[in-house]
Parts: sequence; structure tokens; C-alpha cells
Amino acid sequence: MEDKKIRVAITQGDTNGIGYELIFKTFAIPEMLELCTPIIYGSPKIAAYHRKALDIEANFSIISHAEDVRDGRINLLTCFDEEVKVELGTPTKESAEAGVKALQRALNDAQQEAFDTLVVAPLDKNEQARFSGQKSFIANALKAQDNCLCLIMSEKMRIALATDDLSIKDVANAITHDNLVKKIATLHQTLKRDFRISNPRIAVLALNPNADGAEEKEIIAPAIKQMAENGVQAFGPFPADDFFGTEKYNAFDAVLAMYHDQGVTPLKTLSTGGDYGFYAGLPIVCTESGDTAQFNIAGKNVVDENAFRQAIYTAIDACRNRINYDEPFAHPLPKLYHEKRDESEKVRFAIPKKRSENPEENNE
Repeated sequence: MEDKKIRVAITQGDTNGIGYELIFKTFAIPEMLELCTPIIYGSPKIAAYHRKALDIEANFSIISHAEDVRDGRINLLTCFDEEVKVELGTPTKESAEAGVKALQRALNDAQQEAFDTLVVAPLDKNEQARFSGQKSFIANALKAQDNCLCLIMSEKMRIALATDDLSIKDVANAITHDNLVKKIATLHQTLKRDFRISNPRIAVLALNPNADGAEEKEIIAPAIKQMAENGVQAFGPFPADDFFGTEKYNAFDAVLAMYHDQGVTPLKTLSTGGDYGFYAGLPIVCTESGDTAQFNIAGKNVVDENAFRQAIYTAIDACRNRINYDEPFAHPLPKLYHEKRDESEKVRFAIPKKRSENPEENNE
């Protein structure tokens, strides 16, 4: 597997956003094609429009099926033939639907194992297209709604979210013992399997400022205790202000925040190289950059692609880690011998012979 190039599927995102700019800039570095083989799920016509509007040199080979992919080049897989009007910087129903079609085609191919890992370009929520977000869409398509966990990362930390896409008023009701146990277990397994951390340390944040509310005493602390008893190195609950203010996060491999802003705001504040996302608990490794479609700067050639490139690096590393982690379990060594035991009632209920203090009598 070390000598094989990872095939990375990349979706185009919202066609009026920054997706193609991220992709073209990322693969402008020749070394990227030495590291992986990209398969862009999108539209050649739309890609050509973006290339011209951005005045970027970007060559790609057009293919119709994932099996036609070739190493050493950017492969652009045609997901639909319909004409789509491109209005850079303007979110429309048409542009969102084009992004959803590309994402759906990639997910269909993922279930056929047509590629190794998936990286998604920005595709924002769009009420006109009835699109509620990539995380839920991907989890539903892969039948992993109950296991999918959003993990946001930077060069300093990994933040997982106990609740996501919820109003603040609904957060407390969504934090339950079973939910936290499941999230901690998923995070623990992901750190071991996809990041190859043998004994990960997980910090769990409190919901209330001083970590002394009913939620901490009745829900969060008992969940941490249960996971610790199961062999998971989980600690907390920590008040968020003290945890980030005193840099306690440096002692942990990941942090479970109770809601979005509690974890993502300090991560973005402390990050210098951008952030990117990892969808844990899925049957396929899937990452994203921390960017939105950023319609306000789409088509202006000012986007920083670093976070998107890091998302691809992470996807490749996690894919290899998962393969290496799973391999011993897929081909376990056979037992070299079978222990032979006499399970008869005569043996089970036999009274042990009383040993004499004289060694010669015991040898008779």
C-alpha cells in the first residue's frame, strides 16, 4: 500500500463559490500529483469557466467513470451534462444543486469503493435547494447518521462537537449520558484508527462556566467516569475559559466541546494556518477545509488554499493509517495449539489430594 498512490475524490462544491479556486491552487504544486491521484467530481464546462475567470493555468483530463482515472494528472469526472449558469459570488439554487449532484455522484462511487478517500469543497446550506449541509447529507447517504462526529482541526488542536448545528437554547437538552458516551467512544476509536494514537487522551469540556451545574454532576461527569472505567483516557469536565486560557489543551490529543462556538471559536483564534474538518465514524475517510463557499471573494483569486491542502494531506494519512490498523484484524493469525482440558464432573468436583509434609510420600 505504501507504493500505491491514494485516489482522492474531490467534490466541486457550490459552483458560484471558491471550490475550483481551492482545487486549482492546491494542485498547482507538482508534488501533489506525486503524493496522490485526484478525481474531481464536477463539470468540465464549469471548471473551464472558473479557470478562465481566475486566469489560472490548470490542466485536467476529462473522464466519465472512476475506473478511467489515470495517475500523474488531474482527473475531472463529469457528473452531469446540463448547462449551469455560473454567477461567481452569488448563491443560487442552481449552483447549490450542481454541487449536490457532484457530491451525490461521489458518494455513489464511494459505496462501490471506486476511490480511497473523499475531500469535499465548500457547499453551504441552501434553503432554495433544500440542502441542509454536507455533514448530514454524507452521513445519511452512507447510513452512518448515528456515528458521524464532526472533528475540527488546526496545527494546535483537535476539537470534536457533542452537539452540532443547534441553537444555544437546544444544546442542554441534547446533552445526554448516552450521547456523550457514544461521542467519546467514536472519538477514541478515530484517534486510534485514523490518527494512530495508541492511547489517546481526551478532554471533555463543561457546559456551564464553573463546571458546577446539574449537567456536569448528573450527565457529563458520570459519562466520563463510565468511559474511564472502560479503559478510555477521558478527563474533565473542564471549564472552557480556564482550559483554553491556561493552554491545558496541549496535554490532550483531542477535546470534546459541548457546542460549536465553545470549541471552534478558541480553535480559530489560536490557529495561524487555518482549520479543516474530519468526519469521524464514517465507513470512508472524509475531510473538508474549514472554509465556507465565501461568495464575497469568489472569482477574485485571493483565496488561501492552505487549509484545503491540509485537508487532503490529512485524508491521505488517515486512509493509510486506517488500512494499516485494520490489516491485522482482517487476517488474524491462527491458533498454534488448543488447550486440552478435562471438563468432566469427576474432575470438577474432585477433592485435591492432601499433601504430606514428607516429600518422599508425595512422590509415591
